[in-house]
Amino acid sequence: MKLAVNHLSTDKDISYSDLKALLTKSNKGLLVVDVRTKEEVDRGHIPGSIHIPVDTVESALALDPVEFQAKYGVPKPPLDTPELVFHCQMGRRGGVATDKARGLGFQKAVNYAGGYQEWSEKEGK
Repeated sequence: MKLAVNHLSTDKDISYSDLKALLTKSNKGLLVVDVRTKEEVDRGHIPGSIHIPVDTVESALALDPVEFQAKYGVPKPPLDTPELVFHCQMGRRGGVATDKARGLGFQKAVNYAGGYQEWSEKEGK
């Protein structure tokens, strides 16, 4: 059983360099979702990310596309979107959000496991 769990964790994680590459190419399909608290987000965030707290990810992704766009200011990603990235501060909540999204059918959702902590260190913030 542990092998299956380890395999799943590798295909649902994205590295700093991979995320940075996605952000630098003009990619209209990319959606980066920050699942930290509002207080954490107010102290800094990854450019272009939207804020959906981890405890509201399921209800947010269940919204119809019009409601999602109105609430978050970006189009709701399709279920088969290849670039739906969740992150938190250090990886745990981002992993929870990724699992929730995959449970709703977003099978290619990934977690930026390094989180904002790694991002801010590498970006010198």
